[in-house]
Amino acid sequence: MDTSRLHCLDLDQPLDGFKQFISAWVYQDDDLVYLVDPGPLSSLPQLLAGLERLGVRRLDYIFLTHIHIDHAGGTGRLLEHFPTARVICHPDGIRHMVNPEKLWRGSLQVLGKVAEAYGEILPVPAANISFAAKIGATGIRALLTPGHAQHHLCFLHDDLLFGGEVVGVRSPVPEGICMRPATPPRFFLDVALDSIDRVIACRPRYLVFAHYGLVEPALEYLRIGRRQLLLWVEGVEKAAADGEEGMEERLYEWLQEHDPVYRNINQLPPEIFARERYFLRNTMTGMLGWLRHRQQENGRRAAAGEKGR
Repeated sequence: MDTSRLHCLDLDQPLDGFKQFISAWVYQDDDLVYLVDPGPLSSLPQLLAGLERLGVRRLDYIFLTHIHIDHAGGTGRLLEHFPTARVICHPDGIRHMVNPEKLWRGSLQVLGKVAEAYGEILPVPAANISFAAKIGATGIRALLTPGHAQHHLCFLHDDLLFGGEVVGVRSPVPEGICMRPATPPRFFLDVALDSIDRVIACRPRYLVFAHYGLVEPALEYLRIGRRQLLLWVEGVEKAAADGEEGMEERLYEWLQEHDPVYRNINQLPPEIFARERYFLRNTMTGMLGWLRHRQQENGRRAAAGEKGR
C-alpha cells in the first residue's frame, strides 16, 4: 500500500474530548477513490470540506466498517453529493441503513445526548448499498469480523487493514501505546477472538483504527487487542463478584494494576481522559452481559446433564 495516497480527515465533534477520535479515511489514485466510515451527520460539513481540499470529485466506494452512528450516520447525506458511489456494508447491516429508524432508536438508547449531538441517521438508497467479499477489480477484500458489533467488517487493501474497532480503541499518547477494548452489548468473546485471529492470519503491515490513527506494525496492535479482551473479561468478572455498586471503579482500579497498555490512559489530556473513562462503562456492560450469558448456558447444560442421569 502506498500510504501517501491515504488521507485522514478528522471529524471532531462539539463535545468535550471528542477530538482525534472520529475520522474518515480517503484513498485516491487515478483509477480508484474510496472513503472509509464517513462519520455522523453532524460532521458532514467537515467531511465535505476535507474532500474539497483533497480535490475529490468522485467516490467509487464508501466502505462501512460497521453501522454505528459515529461511523455510518452521515452516509445517506453523503450520497446526495456523490450519488454514484457504491456503499459496501455487512449484509446484516444493509436493511438498517436502508431503513434506519430502529438503528436511530438504539443509538439514542445507548448514547443519549451523544447520539443527539451526532445527528439523525438518514436512509441510504437500496440501489446504492450491497455486500461483496471482493470489491470489483480493486483487489480489496471485505472480511466479516463480528465482535465489536455483529455487523462489523474489516477491509484489506494490499498490506493495510482498515480495522474499524476489531481490536477496540487507540488513543495517541506521548509514550508507549494506549488501547482499550470496545464491547457494547451484545458481546460474545469467542466470536470476537475468532475475528481477531482471522485478521492476524492476513498478516497486514499497517492498521487503521477507526478510533484512532494509522499504525505499524499492525500485528503488534492486533495481538495487544486480543490479549486485552481476555484480560478485561477477567477483570470484569472479578469486579462483578462484589456486586454492581461501585463495580466500574473497582474495574478501573484493577485495570490500572493489571493492564500496562490501558494504564497509559493517564498520559491523556484531561478532557480525553474523561471521554475514555465515560466509555469504560460501555465496555464493562458488554463483557458483563457475556459473562451472564455464559453463566446461564453453563446452568442449562448442568440441568440437562442432571436430567440425563
